[in-house]
Amino acid sequence: MSIVKEFREFISKGNVIDLAVGVIIGAAFGKIVSSLVDDIIMPPIGYALGGVDFAELKYVLVDADLANKVEAVSINYGNFINTVIQFLIIALCIFAIIKSINSLKRKEEAAPEAPHVPTREESLLADIRDILKNQPR
Repeated sequence: MSIVKEFREFISKGNVIDLAVGVIIGAAFGKIVSSLVDDIIMPPIGYALGGVDFAELKYVLVDADLANKVEAVSINYGNFINTVIQFLIIALCIFAIIKSINSLKRKEEAAPEAPHVPTREESLLADIRDILKNQPR
């Protein structure tokens, strides 16, 4: 089997396409969550804490030297806080989706099976068995 044929079969499988769609939707969802956190959730929290902009929170290790064109070296823990909140929101959404999918699967599994309807042959064999049981020996 040639490599091109194997590759074509691999790509044509539904799992690869589903994965690609999932990655694209996940990236778009990540942007939505980033905007939600940065533009909607964090500003009121920052306002409640006295006008703090979390994106600007940092610990400066080395100050900037504009004369020598040296940028400041800092630990941007405000961005880290925003990223942690984004992660928690995404994790909560994924948890809710997985939980709902699992509950749907459980409902499908718990559905009672239709009672077994004997075929014509099974009915005839059962009748013959009953007649043989009732015969005197």
